[in-house]
Amino acid sequence: MKSRSSGYVEVKPYAIHANATNLALTLLLAALWSLTHRYKGLGGDAALYAIQALARIHPALNNDLFLQNVTQDRYTIFSPFYAWCIGLLGLQNAAVALTIIFKVWFFAAAWTLARSISSGYIAFLATAMLIITPGAYGAYEVFHYAEDWLTARSLGEALIITALALHFRGSKALAGLFAVGALFVHPIMALPGLLLLISLWAPVKTIIMGAVAGVLLSLSICVAAVALPPTPHFISVMDADWLEVVRERSQFLFLQLWSADDWTLNARPFMTLALSALVLDNPQLRKLCLASMLVGAAGLVIALIAGVIGPVAILLQGQAWRWEWITTFTSVLLLVPTARQLWFEGKCGPLCSILLISGWAFAGADGTLCAGLALLLWLVRNRVTLRTRLHIRWATIVVGAGILVCMIANSWTIAASAATETGREPHMVTLVRNIMGLEGVSVVLVWSLAYLIRTNESLAIKTAIGTALVTAAAWTLPGTFSDVGRIGAVPPPAQFADWHRAIPPGSNVFVAPYPNSATFAWLTLERPSYLSVDQSSGVVFSSQTALEVRRRSEVVLPVWDRSWQVLTRRNRRRSGAVKWSSMSRPLTRDSLVALCRDPLLNFVVAKEDVGFDPRRHLQSGGWKDWNLYDCRHVNQMDLPS
Repeated sequence: MKSRSSGYVEVKPYAIHANATNLALTLLLAALWSLTHRYKGLGGDAALYAIQALARIHPALNNDLFLQNVTQDRYTIFSPFYAWCIGLLGLQNAAVALTIIFKVWFFAAAWTLARSISSGYIAFLATAMLIITPGAYGAYEVFHYAEDWLTARSLGEALIITALALHFRGSKALAGLFAVGALFVHPIMALPGLLLLISLWAPVKTIIMGAVAGVLLSLSICVAAVALPPTPHFISVMDADWLEVVRERSQFLFLQLWSADDWTLNARPFMTLALSALVLDNPQLRKLCLASMLVGAAGLVIALIAGVIGPVAILLQGQAWRWEWITTFTSVLLLVPTARQLWFEGKCGPLCSILLISGWAFAGADGTLCAGLALLLWLVRNRVTLRTRLHIRWATIVVGAGILVCMIANSWTIAASAATETGREPHMVTLVRNIMGLEGVSVVLVWSLAYLIRTNESLAIKTAIGTALVTAAAWTLPGTFSDVGRIGAVPPPAQFADWHRAIPPGSNVFVAPYPNSATFAWLTLERPSYLSVDQSSGVVFSSQTALEVRRRSEVVLPVWDRSWQVLTRRNRRRSGAVKWSSMSRPLTRDSLVALCRDPLLNFVVAKEDVGFDPRRHLQSGGWKDWNLYDCRHVNQMDLPS
């Protein structure tokens, strides 16, 4: 590097240390995510978006029940983009690559947003909290932001957080463009982000009036839909048969079916943001807190109205309760600035800070109760006497010590139980993952290590820490992206080439009984699935799909209970009255004959050999000795002589 006088520029020591610090903190975030998350592969919702993309490559897949009627696919540009990536990289590689890209994008945008309202160090800690906390919202722990698989939500969330970061950095027009662009990726997730941006632009009175007007408009639509004659092409009310399937399959859409735990979970962000609005002295941040609470609260009220009155199909399909994802995200983003501000308040601030962080980072704590107590203490802080202040100081020590004891005890229990565990990763990696899975442990370790990186002046120590973090990430990343999850990996189509040739494109395949039947039929056999739990997720968007799901469930009843009755099954499971094994029955000769009588069912895959000359899979693996039955052959052999 040259200068005007000597031809060289002197590199200042503080610049080297600053760069080393930033690099070490970035590596810490990467190692933290790798240790506390696992890529879930192509299960659940990731499979739904994969089949929507694959149908653009293999048009015969459009014969699948999930894609036949109205779906979310017609409202997104994500599917053609995903299909292009699949054509370029292959399904598995495209899913992993896009997951990584959108994850990095999401957290980079979150750091940029946090940095625009605080220091770089606080922004780092805020991003770490976003990685550590689960980010759940809604009911039954179905949805989280920054999920560990690939969906259109992954891209939509990244676009919205980018829009918020641009807004706070002064690029408001560009922020609006990103938010509008997110509407074309995932309208349901993008709308609350766009509403939040509009709220940040508008005066407080205007956004309050807007929230009230939105609620009243929704109420008016519901009342009019119930009172006026049916108009199926505009605003329709779900009939009893459609409503029954939707309530059973997607009970999280109906707020009146939420449990007390669900409401507690969704109340925590509001308690946290209320405290942040009182503690933080930045007017922009206070408005962000207020606007986030208004968007989330309006969404919950609209969703409650939609589910109780009518219910009106279009409002129920809009799923306004999902607006709370932006409320939850904002509350976690502001956790660290709020806790830091609380800590330096002498009367009760340290106790409030510990309670607030505990409410998000410790699974054993009631998050809403902890945040509520912190809020209450802050509100009465001016009435705290010298005697009471002493008591609060002792309470802070006791609470902090109790948390440390619980963390040590839980870590010891995990270490003891892990001694007998076997898995696909080295034992030490599994042990570290399990311990870091305790959010409180992750918070303490990451914050302590970050403090050491930031305050230590030794470049050698920072280099050593960075090297250790790179090693930790390299050590754990193979397991993080080993395509493990609740349903396991998806076998590649090449392993089932004989079945692939035997099944004509567009033929419906039923895997009897197996929890990931749709994933196997879609992604391995590349054929439509006859019926599965995941496949019935679109019943809210189409009455035809709902009724056909119910009809097909009656067809497969000899081997599998009604898969769409998730609510009934969940209630029975809580009482210990049902398990997955009790839902299914082995395939028999008679049940296979009964299944194949449905002209829409073409092939059956089952582990049992019941005759009819099936094609047996002979390759080693989880599907070894499974059998493929051709219903045409079954029906011919079952004809009376």
